[in-house]
Amino acid sequence: MLETAADNWVWSNAADIAAAVSAGRTSAVSVVEATLLRIRARDPLLNSFTAVTAERALACAHAVDEARAAGEPLGSLAGVPFAAKNLFDIQGLPTLAGSKINREAPPATRDAALIERLEAAGAILVGALNMGEYAYDFTGENVHDGAAHNPHDLRRMSGGSSSGSGAAVAGGLVPLSLGSDTNGSIRVPASLCGIFGLKPTYGRLSRARSFPFVASLDHVGPLARSARDLALAYDAMQGADTDDPVCADRAVEPVSPLLDRGAENQRVAVAGGYFKCRNAETVEALDRVAAALGANRDIELPQAERARAAAFVITATESAALHLDRLRARAHDYDPAVRDRLIAGAMTPAALTVKAQKFRRWYRNEVLKLFREVDAILAPATPCAAPLIGQQMMAVGDVEMPVRANLGLYTQPLSSIGLPIVVVPVPLEPLPIGVQIIAAPWREDVALRLAHMLETKGIVAAPRPSL
Repeated sequence: MLETAADNWVWSNAADIAAAVSAGRTSAVSVVEATLLRIRARDPLLNSFTAVTAERALACAHAVDEARAAGEPLGSLAGVPFAAKNLFDIQGLPTLAGSKINREAPPATRDAALIERLEAAGAILVGALNMGEYAYDFTGENVHDGAAHNPHDLRRMSGGSSSGSGAAVAGGLVPLSLGSDTNGSIRVPASLCGIFGLKPTYGRLSRARSFPFVASLDHVGPLARSARDLALAYDAMQGADTDDPVCADRAVEPVSPLLDRGAENQRVAVAGGYFKCRNAETVEALDRVAAALGANRDIELPQAERARAAAFVITATESAALHLDRLRARAHDYDPAVRDRLIAGAMTPAALTVKAQKFRRWYRNEVLKLFREVDAILAPATPCAAPLIGQQMMAVGDVEMPVRANLGLYTQPLSSIGLPIVVVPVPLEPLPIGVQIIAAPWREDVALRLAHMLETKGIVAAPRPSL
């Protein structure tokens, strides 16, 4: 009976929960209790959480209910449970960043900026989420905490590095989660788990009090089961922050009120060339989304393969510089695959890094020219649906590629130029897969409105697993 009670709310969207709590149709305490029950019952299968903050969550829920009883206005996410990738600081917990070494760090004394902003809107943190070590991962297979499992098939990857963020949302444990995206770490889990994910414009959302990976590439953002929830979370987290030197001092522009205005007049093209789909599921997903948006032309991002190579070099060298002292002292405490990539980055010639950065500037300018012709560009999110946990190789067309390096085949060429991208889930059988909607800088509204329109047409949706 308790399981049934929990299911009354765990599959609800954030917007519906907030509306019900604000109207008094349910209480924040009831929602949080149901969420905690669901986590206890189902997370042993998913392995998405590394810590559950039950006492804190219930205290926050009581505060929301007391505010409503006192007639105080409630925030746009009142009573909505959420969880955060464990590279975000959570007061009272060590910030693991998926690592063994960080377990010895003192507990954080203050929450990350995005957690503070979501809580200011009434959302309720219920825990920290599993992730790939130091975010250097596309698979979600953590050697210290174990792999996060895909709710649609527990034998399969949830994708990384925001592995727990994808699994927890897709598995009905929370309606919202926080992730980070350097080379695809929001977009890959969103695609493999069949949910919505937003990588905002570089500098749009504050990274303050989150553990860095590659400072010049790191983005933070939300994952959700609907485009509206994605927009609500994004709206709540916007705003300049002097604690993050790249967080832009731009006017806050709410997107959620614009979603129902439609996006029929947007000019949409499909990325060709490098991004041409080679597997049946990616072809079908992209074709469905393109047809629904009237995207009947291809557009080529110039030298995308070189853009991916540049992102590889920048990632390797910047992350190696960050970890050099830890590598010297405690190399044996790293995941060997992560350690070896960091060591390779430390040995990369400086001239190659300079060349990659020069190319990056040229490439950004060339891609921005494309947005004179179109408002959005579609591209596959991952080269295939979720591989099996432990799978080493995958077929991309008629080519066998290593899984770990190439799940970001289509996300990485877009990572270094800071564009806002929404991944939308196409509910194929037997597994969902995502499509990227890419917009010009600071035009999250375009990508989110297109995502919402696709959802209202029934083209994209976050399928509910039988978990």
